[in-house]
Amino acid sequence: MRLIPALTLAALAGCTSFPELDAAQTPGIENAPYPQFVPIETLLADDTPVSTTPEAMEEVAARVAALRARAARLSAGPVIDGATRARMARGVVEG
Repeated sequence: MRLIPALTLAALAGCTSFPELDAAQTPGIENAPYPQFVPIETLLADDTPVSTTPEAMEEVAARVAALRARAARLSAGPVIDGATRARMARGVVEG
């Protein structure tokens, strides 16, 4: 019986509008023509150099550093402590 309210809430959430996403659209995009499909070989063979700004490169470098730091923290030891691991091993008790 708990499933019906959960499904109702999920269905209602699916009807929600997201104005911040709509506002993020490029003006006129809804009237733009659909992009043409091209073979992947055409895309891979393109040797056009990619240009970027120094600001974009700094953002990427900062993200790389943050991800490497996170990876180092995660690999330094167990992610799940012993007490939590034991509780998980006992499983879910339905009552």
